[in-house]
Amino acid sequence: MFTGIVEAVGEVIALVPDADQVSRRLAVASPLARDLELGESVSVNGVCLTVIAQTDAEFFMQISPTTLRLTTLGGLRPGQRVNLERSVTPATRLGGHWVLGHVDTVGRIQAVTPEGEARHVEVAFPPEYGRWVLPQGSIAIDGVSLTIVKVGEGSLTVTLIPHTLAHTILSHWQSGTAVNLEFDVLGKFVEHLLAPYRAVKEG
Repeated sequence: MFTGIVEAVGEVIALVPDADQVSRRLAVASPLARDLELGESVSVNGVCLTVIAQTDAEFFMQISPTTLRLTTLGGLRPGQRVNLERSVTPATRLGGHWVLGHVDTVGRIQAVTPEGEARHVEVAFPPEYGRWVLPQGSIAIDGVSLTIVKVGEGSLTVTLIPHTLAHTILSHWQSGTAVNLEFDVLGKFVEHLLAPYRAVKEG
């Protein structure tokens, strides 16, 4: 479980085929490495991964075939920067919202529009996910908790403040950039719980 508040930006050292030639092994350099423990969960660009090895300077994770298909991680390259967040603890301040690190789909940046020091970013997503998108609701994009300020037909808009731009990889977003999207889990649970009652009413 995460909050969508990025703790550090790491650098990809390598992404190579694992022993099974299907999964991938990801190495990331970050000062966070020295504090991590084997088996710990880390959010990498919004994807929950497990630490399988570490040194004081870098840590290693395995990416499953399913994760490679559903996220942008398979496209990472050495030298690329990634958003990092360790999992929450009972004493963690919940500054963002509940983020599981389970990406729903990949979206694509449509437009980046500056306004003063802020940037408005329009993100396109598959229309079947529109039921989980609402103005002033929460969404995690590349692991960052953001507020939806506008909803369009198959798109949403968020606003990035200078602090977010300075402390995450979001400053590198441009038109065409692929991003990991995780919609608010609370909306998913509500939909799931109400589904049987809706079916009875409609029947």
